[in-house]
Amino acid sequence: MHSFARHRHTTAVKASAKETKGLPINGGWRYDLMEWFLDLFLFRSQLRDLRQRTADLAHIEPGEQVLDVGCGTGTLALAVARRVGRTGRVAGIDPGIEQIARARLKADRRNLPIEFQIGVIEQLPFPDQTFDVVFSTLMMHHLPASLKRQGLAEIARVLKPEGRLVIADFKRKQERQGQSARFHAGGSNMQDLAALIKDTGFSHVETEEAQFHRFSAFPGAGFVSARKS
Repeated sequence: MHSFARHRHTTAVKASAKETKGLPINGGWRYDLMEWFLDLFLFRSQLRDLRQRTADLAHIEPGEQVLDVGCGTGTLALAVARRVGRTGRVAGIDPGIEQIARARLKADRRNLPIEFQIGVIEQLPFPDQTFDVVFSTLMMHHLPASLKRQGLAEIARVLKPEGRLVIADFKRKQERQGQSARFHAGGSNMQDLAALIKDTGFSHVETEEAQFHRFSAFPGAGFVSARKS
């Protein structure tokens, strides 16, 4: 991968979480265990499929530079690292101290030189026009509207011209039906999110509804993809 990430990071993380107006999630290995249980017994692997579709929508090429905003314990970033290959670059940020510690441990165990660091969407710690692709998965619904706008502006800043943005998120309760409507009280209005992305300076904005097994308890979700103008 890109030289910026060739050092092997230690699994220790300094307790210096970034301040954010969003809703951070922590838990580390406990979060991974909960996610595994839910995806196996309730979601019927739909969470795994959601991440797979998120990566597919970005059309990642070998050698590209990719950022996962709200990376959690690094599951998507780990998968994407295989797509960009040795000449590519993958980074992930999250405000959760334990999430980043877990992500670093998983990357070290797989000998993948991914840069995971504590950070927040409203102040991305990267220079302008750094990345070809930026992801955000199941994170935007934790942010108030003003922070979404601020975060999207930061994403636009760190994306290269014609860089791609892919967001996957839960849909709002009123956009769902049945069991999934009761599972998750939050969520994003995908059309409103798409409009906000367009207002932030992106083009080629498209939405897609996630297709799930009819017996899955996974909440309704959708995707928004766009390009930096």
